[in-house]
Amino acid sequence: MNVMFLGTGAGIPAKSRNVTSIALQLLEERNAVWLFDCGEATQHQILHTPIKPRKIEKIFITHLHGDHIYGLPGLISSRSFQGGEGLLTIYGPKGIEEFVKIALSVSHTHLSYFIKFIEIEEGVIFEDHLFQVTAIKLEHGIDSYGYRVIEKDLPGTLLVDKLEQAGIKPGPIYQKIKSGDTVTLEDGSVIHGPDFIGPAQKGRIVTILGDTRFSKRSLELAEQADLLIHEATFSEEDEKLAYNYFHSTTKQAAQVAYEAKAKKLILTHISSRYQTDHDLDKLVKEAQAIFPNSFIANDFMQMEIPKKRE
Repeated sequence: MNVMFLGTGAGIPAKSRNVTSIALQLLEERNAVWLFDCGEATQHQILHTPIKPRKIEKIFITHLHGDHIYGLPGLISSRSFQGGEGLLTIYGPKGIEEFVKIALSVSHTHLSYFIKFIEIEEGVIFEDHLFQVTAIKLEHGIDSYGYRVIEKDLPGTLLVDKLEQAGIKPGPIYQKIKSGDTVTLEDGSVIHGPDFIGPAQKGRIVTILGDTRFSKRSLELAEQADLLIHEATFSEEDEKLAYNYFHSTTKQAAQVAYEAKAKKLILTHISSRYQTDHDLDKLVKEAQAIFPNSFIANDFMQMEIPKKRE
């Protein structure tokens, strides 16, 4: 599991930052990529990465401002020409289905696959045996959501060395032990499955927030997240400007990470007014003063989210 930032700018493209898109790569977990937002030229950004559009199975849109959705029609169309045949599911606020369907209809675009639209409300919007995704509405003037992606815990591995030391040879009995069953051997001895299973592999949590003012609702999404991705359009000295435009500052993003007890914070959606190394260093230091494990995203930056154990 890792995150790749395809676009980290705010509002309009800049020379060093494209508009917003984030890829959550789940290649080991489900051989798929989940995209969060799809700003203009996202498909061009993907050309500079190993990401294969056919692997994109879900797209989560935080809100319907242009810098988060204008890349959708192009990417959806190109996916047909790049081997994409599997179902694509698009999640987003009310209006996302109309936007996409009109763009495809007017341009006479024909797809080689089906699109399923889920216009979301607050709560659990996706769940299977591996993952759960929850959406909560933030504060941005229009409906803007944050997403909390939870990887479910995996059972511990079978301790084969310990079984062999106990004189238990491989066979169908291993599967029963791995299931946690109590097994009686031919000699009458009893084996308790849990004694031969390693510690559970705890699931990871990734929180990706849409554009928002500083909001306590963000805390619920970010609680104990392994990775929190939070917009930081403005520096702390521009707090009034951030409030007026329904955005957050570096300091406010760090405050969310601190109060939520997140493990790592990545700042993104950076205004083009901050372009020099000095500007960017200042933004990072503002966040690190409150939450030391803070970093600023750049286009094409990757962040691995390591597995953890109890």
